[in-house]
Amino acid sequence: MGKRGPHHKKHIKRFFLIPTLVLFFGSIMFSWSIFTDASTPNQEVQFGVTFSTKYASYLGLDWKQVYLASLDDLHIKFYRIPIYWDEIESEQGNINLDNVRWMLDEADKRGVKVILAIGQRVPRWPECHPPAWTRNLSKIEIQEQETRMIDTIVTELKDYEAVDRWQVENEPFFAVFGECTKPDEEFISKTVARVKQLDPTKPIIITDSGELSTWADAAGVGDILGISMYRVTWNSLFGYFYYPLPPAYYKNKAKLISPWVQDVIVTELQAEPWVPSTILTTSLEDQFHSMNPKRFLNNVEFARRTSMSQVYLWGVEWWYWLKQYHNYDAMWETARTVFNN
Repeated sequence: MGKRGPHHKKHIKRFFLIPTLVLFFGSIMFSWSIFTDASTPNQEVQFGVTFSTKYASYLGLDWKQVYLASLDDLHIKFYRIPIYWDEIESEQGNINLDNVRWMLDEADKRGVKVILAIGQRVPRWPECHPPAWTRNLSKIEIQEQETRMIDTIVTELKDYEAVDRWQVENEPFFAVFGECTKPDEEFISKTVARVKQLDPTKPIIITDSGELSTWADAAGVGDILGISMYRVTWNSLFGYFYYPLPPAYYKNKAKLISPWVQDVIVTELQAEPWVPSTILTTSLEDQFHSMNPKRFLNNVEFARRTSMSQVYLWGVEWWYWLKQYHNYDAMWETARTVFNN
């Protein structure tokens, strides 16, 4: 795509802001029947999952057991796996990638493809996962250490057959969510260029909020844009909020952004609850308010109608937790129908 500087970014923002606002409000105001081009589901969608070792452990699960079950019971073929900086380098200068290698080895055995999410900001709360030893470092020093960490990951893991794309940071321009410092656009662009230099054979994904962003900041930084897709959320002001957006909102927005990216995919489709507190402190009844087998299938159908080529589901650890600790396998079995269809 050539060199992208600040003027390139401003041009995208100017071009994209007004059409996005028009599309957003138009999607809400007009009936679904107007958007006939979004009425036919894409039956060729590749479905995968985001798998988090940290979240599985938080739920009290053996993350290796969950990972293997997702591979061998659900037969999932596409994964997005975050590499947590605080897990691989708890001691400065000692990077241990053994757990990541184990997952990639298991993926290689089964012909599975993996997106590795790298950087300080990767999927799952609190979004940013710096090691404790970075607390007294300056911003520049942290960036230097992060660059060193990313260099090690890419250099050591790029030759795995399973690794087919890199994701640099997670929603790095969506500053309103997560316990993170203000995004540094220049550093993110330099990091993408650095990963490209170390591994020029693989596309790079940059992600953004599907609902709460214009996608203009993320466009053109990487090769592929990954978006989140949520249907029910909760906040202290409104309580549960149901997004009124039709599939055409995402489909047409992807068309608008297409000059600056090779593809737009869904890297985070809601398939677990959005609750006021935490999963472990919320009753199952309240959890099932925002996610249950029916909502799961409705969300999958919704994603199909956006015509996105790939969709990564968010919640595989929760499905297993329900089965393991609550003798409730309906979510797991519903997922089976999606991956084996």
